[in-house]
Amino acid sequence: MQDIGLNAYESRAYLVLIGHSHFKALEVAGRSNIPRQKIYEVLDSLVEKGFVRVVQGKAKQFSAVEPELALEGYLQRKKEGFEREWQERQRLAGILGADLSTVFAHGNQGRGPLDYLRIVADTAQIAEEYRRMLLQCESEYLEFARPPYGVDPGREPIVQQMSEKGLTCRLLFAAGAVDKPGLAPLKAKGAQIRTIPELPMKLALFDAERGMISLNDPVVSNPQITALVFEHHSLASAMQSLFDDFWGRGEAI
Repeated sequence: MQDIGLNAYESRAYLVLIGHSHFKALEVAGRSNIPRQKIYEVLDSLVEKGFVRVVQGKAKQFSAVEPELALEGYLQRKKEGFEREWQERQRLAGILGADLSTVFAHGNQGRGPLDYLRIVADTAQIAEEYRRMLLQCESEYLEFARPPYGVDPGREPIVQQMSEKGLTCRLLFAAGAVDKPGLAPLKAKGAQIRTIPELPMKLALFDAERGMISLNDPVVSNPQITALVFEHHSLASAMQSLFDDFWGRGEAI
């Protein structure tokens, strides 16, 4: 009972009451080993939570609500409370996000010596960075694609939209993990797709200026991705040479 939200005193008082038709407050205190000065607070809380009802008579007494009804009603009210709290926090997060984004933008106008490199370890943030760079891309998008995916480029709508707009999209997939039928819609939009037996890393390049290199973490046993996000022409140029080398060895599908 404590695991669903009742405290120790409330649990003990309710367990005493479900074994009897009704009790006075001090009788509940004596049988449940709850201090007398606390018993009315405990019983009032149980009434509020729907586990106990007040029986009016010559003396105020208390009786237990049927367990199934009490538990169902209590959990439903808790659920509604959680949903209201979630909606409120979501609303506040939207307001806070807008305010903090303005501060962040002002604070990042200057550039430090390593501002062209960022390490991102959270999968959701990696996916967000990847999609942001896709949307910023103006001419050419290249990718070494292999699982595990933060975003599967073969099924990403933004990639299809880029191909439709005439941007150069070249994707090189690791052959052992590619879903060739699933890539048909992307290929139909104009993307160039090849496969190769093995890829050295996960790599995405945008306009020969920006990119993302993703490597599996060698320390953890379960697959976990860490991404290096960069905006550096020389690094992008070197990575494009690597891409072109592997692309030339790939097999078209």
